[in-house]
Amino acid sequence: MARQLNLDTVWQNFWKEEYLREKMLRCEWHRKYGLLVRAKQKAKAAARLPFTLPTLQPKAPVLPPPVPKAAPAKVPSPVSEASFQTEMYPVLPATRALLYEGISHDSQGRYRYLNTRKLDVPEKRYLFPITTNFTYGWQLGPPAKQELVSCKMCRIESFFRKNGAFAFLDPRDLAL
Repeated sequence: MARQLNLDTVWQNFWKEEYLREKMLRCEWHRKYGLLVRAKQKAKAAARLPFTLPTLQPKAPVLPPPVPKAAPAKVPSPVSEASFQTEMYPVLPATRALLYEGISHDSQGRYRYLNTRKLDVPEKRYLFPITTNFTYGWQLGPPAKQELVSCKMCRIESFFRKNGAFAFLDPRDLAL
């Protein structure tokens, strides 16, 4: 469609009326629906703000009843005190010293520390099973060596077929 360059006063008045009519329609719409739109925008903005819980003031600590002076004072053991603070036993100083010797790239430092720590059984590292997965390996003892069955008919050497995926079954591929 070619552009008309010869705009006369009739065309100019037409476009002027169209522009004013669109402007009036926008003003009417804004007057009618503007408050609803602003309310929705405020609700969306309030939903995006993070919800914060009110802070509670700490309660006054309950004081235990006074201990009679005749009773001897108990010295808390480090293991029972550590159980309240962490779920792991403290690391031996010799094992901890491995952290500061060399770098992991040379199989020293953290790498050697973690490998040494990994060799300990979970009962020596943790005070109690932390997750339910720990129950599978908790207090199993040393691993028992399994002996292989000498019957060749019962053992399949490979999961895959020897003749390819789409070939016919070979009787040697089946355990009978």
